[in-house]
Amino acid sequence: MPARRVSVDPQGRPVLIEGPVEIVLGDGTVARSDRFVVAVCTCPRSRTYPWCDTSHRPRERTAPRPEDRNP
Repeated sequence: MPARRVSVDPQGRPVLIEGPVEIVLGDGTVARSDRFVVAVCTCPRSRTYPWCDTSHRPRERTAPRPEDRNP
């Protein structure tokens, strides 16, 4: 069986794995992806866990546009 390549970025949260992959979750269920590369979430914030949906990224607030402000 060929080795899978896993890329870990110490500055980022998701782990990139060359697919296809199967991940066994804590409850014993198996999540499978046939994609070429998958981003696996290492934080509990993803709504598509175990797949990363970038929920770990800090959200930036921007000032409201002038036309959106109430006088």
